[in-house]
Amino acid sequence: MIRTGALRCWRGAVFALPGLWMLTVVVFELVGSLGPQFVPLLAAAPVIACAVAVAAGGGRPDGHGRRLAAELERAKEIAVTAQRALLRPLPPRIDGLALAGGHLSASEGALVGGDLYDVQATPQGVRIIMGDVRGHGLPALATVAALLGSFREAAHDEGELPGVLRRLERALHRHLRERARGEHPAEAAERDRSDAEEFVTVLLLEIRDQGEVMALNCGHPWPHRLTGADGPAPAVLPTGGEPLPPLGMFPLPAELPPLALTRLLPGDALVLHTDGAEDARDAAGAFFPLTGALAEAVRAGADAAPATVVERVQDALLRHTGGLLSDDFALLALRNDRDRVPAPSRPPSLVRSCLRS
Repeated sequence: MIRTGALRCWRGAVFALPGLWMLTVVVFELVGSLGPQFVPLLAAAPVIACAVAVAAGGGRPDGHGRRLAAELERAKEIAVTAQRALLRPLPPRIDGLALAGGHLSASEGALVGGDLYDVQATPQGVRIIMGDVRGHGLPALATVAALLGSFREAAHDEGELPGVLRRLERALHRHLRERARGEHPAEAAERDRSDAEEFVTVLLLEIRDQGEVMALNCGHPWPHRLTGADGPAPAVLPTGGEPLPPLGMFPLPAELPPLALTRLLPGDALVLHTDGAEDARDAAGAFFPLTGALAEAVRAGADAAPATVVERVQDALLRHTGGLLSDDFALLALRNDRDRVPAPSRPPSLVRSCLRS
């Protein structure tokens, strides 16, 4: 009986480790009350928790094992709450736009990983970020926290979209320097010069009152557009050039003119995603057909809600991969519901918002 109780505690401790590690990183990044010297201690927190769990459960009766298991379950709940506070659930509507987001993590035990997205209503318009940190899973979470925290402030503080991007660049470099000094103080100078190994693809959008969509793109996949039948004829929207390099690889150029990407008419929608969708493969090595999955997602109805599109594409991706993801995957759908016109009588058509020149 004692051995069985210890086994339960051990399984509970192992299962709770990702959540406990996640919690320490999120608290460190969001609260910021600890100095870099505490990074090694934070990184070791799950190991310490595991050791305590094994020591406490190994020789105690079953009642104590159940109590410890309950405490571990509570720790997991707190970690889940912290993850959701980091990648917040989106409201169903913001400033006349219907929206929904979804995320699938490649790391077991984590709700979020290296992908990030957020939407903020500002006086300049609705500002959106979609990004992908190099790598995935829990190690990328601190970088996600630093960038999301910076975006949520800069989106409201900066009058122009380039100012938001420059704030993100500064936040990324500051985070990488502090992390390097905390992990390897003696090698901090050398590691500062290797920041190019850490980068983030970022797509910034600004949707203005009349539906104009302005964009700044640092190495991220361009969005797809779902166009209603009552809108302009389906067409590929020009990009006006290649995206900038991923954020962190090179300094941003002196001039950052935003690209006028398109204009969303009432009923039109955009779908943003990370490259985990296009890179996902099935058992035979075939890539996931994202464009086809989006077309199928809206085929059932002419007025598919963003939440429905996200859910159907996620289901299609999991079926394609058999539930085994090699990379994180994030999807964000938004539809212009300002001054909606009656729904069209036939399904909307799907067009890519951009192609390489």
